[in-house]
Amino acid sequence: MKINNKNIYPDLDTPSILIDLNALEADIKEMSQLAADAGVRLRPHIKIHESAMIAKMQIAAGAIGIEVGSIEQVEAMADAGIEDILIAHPFWGAHKFETLKRLINRKNLELTFVIDMFEHAHAISQVAESQERVVPVVIKLETGGNRLGVMPGQPVLDLAKKLLTLPGIKFKGIYAHEVYSGPTTNGAAKEAFEVATLTVETAQMLRKEGIVIDHVSVGASPTFEKTCQYIKQGKFREITEIHPGKIVLDDIAQAMMQDRGQLKRAVSVLTTVISTSHTDHAVVDAGFKTFGFDSLIGYRDRPDFFWNGKPSYGIVRSRPDLWFGALHAEVGRLFYKDERKKLRLGERLEIIPNNATLVIHMHRKLYGIRNGKLEAVIPVTGISEELE
Repeated sequence: MKINNKNIYPDLDTPSILIDLNALEADIKEMSQLAADAGVRLRPHIKIHESAMIAKMQIAAGAIGIEVGSIEQVEAMADAGIEDILIAHPFWGAHKFETLKRLINRKNLELTFVIDMFEHAHAISQVAESQERVVPVVIKLETGGNRLGVMPGQPVLDLAKKLLTLPGIKFKGIYAHEVYSGPTTNGAAKEAFEVATLTVETAQMLRKEGIVIDHVSVGASPTFEKTCQYIKQGKFREITEIHPGKIVLDDIAQAMMQDRGQLKRAVSVLTTVISTSHTDHAVVDAGFKTFGFDSLIGYRDRPDFFWNGKPSYGIVRSRPDLWFGALHAEVGRLFYKDERKKLRLGERLEIIPNNATLVIHMHRKLYGIRNGKLEAVIPVTGISEELE
């Protein structure tokens, strides 16, 4: 039997996570320009790439700093030299407060903490007081995601007044995040307008009560462009900061959310065909330990969602005749939609994942590709080594 020697990116073992550097740089530039044209500060959420290297590229292009999801990520990003960080989610627990204590004593590190309960702020206040520090906090608004946040309007005002009584706390303002997973740009525009309206009205209420704030932020990938357009048009000038995340690297979830038939900027997974023993499918060396297990089931009503009863876990680049219809721990199955086009043992394929955030989070390094050649190894900073 002859083994096929087709070998793209021969310097890389598989599975490997690829990033198109030309696309990444273009997208960072576009994000920065949209925010600059609107006159709003850009603070990208780094949840999709978790990389200090990419975060620094975003800052070099004009971002004022970054946003992270957890307090542990702050430590890792600060170790890499990033000095302005907002933590998007509240946290709790003695070990978290010990991390907080270390962080607020670091020189040249500007932190902002998001809270949605008085208890969060009170705990931060106690740590800050013990270290003779003042810690900035913002209140997260509930904008329809039904996850975190305080209802806009009077509930935010009531909490803000309580925060003003706490020592060691500086109340900076309010933070909102649009939660949109619909399939149209019109829907995203509507969501952007509604959340911006609620946020600005709440900011105006706080200021009318004599509460000084300098942080009024919104932001999400599906709504980012529309929000920038609204601000540029003169609407919602009270908004000072915007914080999109996933938009910096495209995936199938983003394309579905925006009802796009084509991916603009995609992370891909380099895989190898390791078995062709069955007539209806081939097996590659990447399963849910590489891709996660996101079938995008929320889109199951789309007429093309299933093929032969199987959802898809990604798209094989340049091979529409293959259906990535099954994931196991360490392998995946590619089904033949056209049984005349069989794969061969050893073929290497790029698969665009449904959810790039999941894929990147499960790996320690990314491979930057430019014009078909390996140019850079990009560390996934994740959490600091001492916390692993």
